[in-house]
Amino acid sequence: MRKYLQYVYQTYINKQMLVLLALGFASGFPFLLVFGTLTLWLKQSGLTLALIATFSLVKIPYSVKWLWSPLIDNVKLPYLYKFGRRRSWAFVVQILLFISIFTMSCVNPAQNYGFMAVLACLTAFLSASQDIVLDAYRVECFAKQPEKQANGVAIFVLGYRLGLIYSGAGALYLAALYDWNTAYKIMALGGLVGLLAMLFTTEAVAYEYQKQKRKISEFLATSVVEPFKNFIKNPHWGWIILMVFTYHLSNAYFNPVINPFYDDMGFTKIEIANVMKLYGMIAAISGGIVGGLIITKIGLKKGLLYFGILQCFSTLLFSLQAIYGHNMPLFIVVVTVENFISGLATTALVAYVSSLCNKAYTATQYALLSSIMGASRDIFSSTSGVVAQFLGWKLFFVVSALMSLPSLLIIFFFIKDKKE
Repeated sequence: MRKYLQYVYQTYINKQMLVLLALGFASGFPFLLVFGTLTLWLKQSGLTLALIATFSLVKIPYSVKWLWSPLIDNVKLPYLYKFGRRRSWAFVVQILLFISIFTMSCVNPAQNYGFMAVLACLTAFLSASQDIVLDAYRVECFAKQPEKQANGVAIFVLGYRLGLIYSGAGALYLAALYDWNTAYKIMALGGLVGLLAMLFTTEAVAYEYQKQKRKISEFLATSVVEPFKNFIKNPHWGWIILMVFTYHLSNAYFNPVINPFYDDMGFTKIEIANVMKLYGMIAAISGGIVGGLIITKIGLKKGLLYFGILQCFSTLLFSLQAIYGHNMPLFIVVVTVENFISGLATTALVAYVSSLCNKAYTATQYALLSSIMGASRDIFSSTSGVVAQFLGWKLFFVVSALMSLPSLLIIFFFIKDKKE
């Protein structure tokens, strides 16, 4: 046991991992500000459930960030480029992200939900751009030690989860104590975490920009077309895309309406925040770290399969919550189990996607694959409000749980294929 604890300490407690923890936080905290936290603000402002679910479309930038990832991967920022390819872009995006979130805090969605949607979309665009930079930096950190990629993912996902708690439970506390506008003003300060992390680190991989001016056609060929051509050389690339798209679907589909669901069950903002902060945080930390350790032992594919099956069962627990309504002990169990299993599954999927990236095209290929992951969450899930109204909460979560079955079948057959 002592040796095991020593191994965990040596693996996770070092400067590189602490930087990744901070960058994970920076990557995660903006998400709920245009998603779950925002949906509760919109509901309490009097917007309909169907309109609230439609707001998930503002997150489309997360699903199409591969379109501009080649620019972030290759364009040199004037003056700032001396800080490094990843760091220079991170500085600019994080400053703009702070401004965008702060501007959201000055809007009343009940009076001008259209303008709020525009600002939320802008925030999502900047957050997605930040993800391109930080994901590429994370993958490059382990270019010489690929066997530690899962551990890096685990600590990054832990930071991401802490960011979600900050903009989830933290925002709910602040909204209950003050108001939503004040809460969002304080949320904007979360951008300082990533900014400070990038100031105190160095580039993971040195990069030489092309000094000669390239034609647009040459840029597109080398920076856009080639990364995609390289990816589809994998004979199973179509199945990989389908698996990545559907893997988190059982969990992602209900996310746009989860806070309205809690509200319908009679839980107050303080009750939701308390459970998310205490039990959700502990479960998320445990799930991410345990996921990284388990994958190291059993391999990525088996981890994906086992964690994916557990993810479907965790979604079914929400149907049980819908039956019993305002039941605090059950609520604690459901949130704890869902966060823990989601931590396991997220670590497995992100590690797998990271393993697929060619080092020469890290930002572009990871942006493509993570965009596919986000498409189920950001576009397909926009219909969840209408489906929930039609089916009712109990059946809605059963349907959601079944949505990840295609990915589990694909993973199962990949495991059976010994040559794969």
